[in-house]
Amino acid sequence: MLRTPALLCLILTLSMSTAIAGEPLVRIRDITQVAGEHPNQTTGIGLVIGLAGTGGNSQTTKQFALNLLQKMGNRADPLLRENIQRSQEKTDNMSVVIVTATLSPHAKNGQRIDVTVSAFDNARSLTGGVLVATELYGPDGEVYVIASGPISLNGGDFAGNAAAVTKNHPTTGRVPMGGTVEAEVPCTVFRNGIFELLLRSPHYLTAMNIANAINLYSPGSAIVRDPATVAVRLPASAIGDYFRFVAECQELAVTPGSIARVVINERTGTIVIGSDVKLSQVAITHGNLIVSTVETAEVSQPAPFSQGETKIVPRTSVDVTEQGGVINVIEQNVTVGDLAASLNALGVSPRDLSSIFQMLKESGALHAELELK
Repeated sequence: MLRTPALLCLILTLSMSTAIAGEPLVRIRDITQVAGEHPNQTTGIGLVIGLAGTGGNSQTTKQFALNLLQKMGNRADPLLRENIQRSQEKTDNMSVVIVTATLSPHAKNGQRIDVTVSAFDNARSLTGGVLVATELYGPDGEVYVIASGPISLNGGDFAGNAAAVTKNHPTTGRVPMGGTVEAEVPCTVFRNGIFELLLRSPHYLTAMNIANAINLYSPGSAIVRDPATVAVRLPASAIGDYFRFVAECQELAVTPGSIARVVINERTGTIVIGSDVKLSQVAITHGNLIVSTVETAEVSQPAPFSQGETKIVPRTSVDVTEQGGVINVIEQNVTVGDLAASLNALGVSPRDLSSIFQMLKESGALHAELELK
């Protein structure tokens, strides 16, 4: 028999009671994925029609339109074909597009999914367009989705005789529920009665905690294969109801291991400090050197009857000042809150903090990974 809900609640309670105080408890399914259950990408090339003069007029557009007519059994008149290729026939009411869709690992025949449409030619906007039925292929060359329908955009391209306005990105849109699944993607979760949980952020301690929680729920079922993988053997009680056992394991709560890391985005000035970041005792001083240069023009007036000339003479004033210079001593093993308070006391901007953290790392005082974006 599978574990009852009451027993599952007891296991969850025991897991929570053994967690380290102050550390977060998360469900296993929030930090792992089941091996074999991954999304699959499908891609195709299609044609959008019904555009109000904002379509493409490149040779790609013209050739694709002719090929589509021929594929649909409507062989183009030789004169029409020649006129299209010579640009005498307009194609600005259509656009060649790349169509993509993501298939979930358990998508079934007949299910509807969203598709994304992006202009491939020189179309200005796909506003008001309709996607003609398009086959979407997987990496194996097989057709998995048929997509069609009106395109939904969050923007547009609006133009008059003397001005034009573009809102958001009018050459990329979506067809909500425009794709129909025509073939299912093979999805293998169980191999020889074993399934694997893949950690999204590999960590030895996290993997060990996951295995311990599952073994507390189903003794002897889980082992740690590496920091990214926990293998779980299906117990005899789960025969015939495998996915129920997987779901119950995913609902167990664990304390994830964390990496001491400081992440800095220098473009935006954003700094994220992990909870395990520690500092050795260190003294920090920070100063800003300001150089101010002022150019002024002055009139040089000669003395009367001196036969001199009146001239404009430039005068340059250079002022150099240094702000800051206060030394702050940060004790060792400070918390994130203490560290933030100490750095704020320096009165520097987030961009300046980037330089400070780099210097702390080089000096050996920062006991954490430093990641620059």
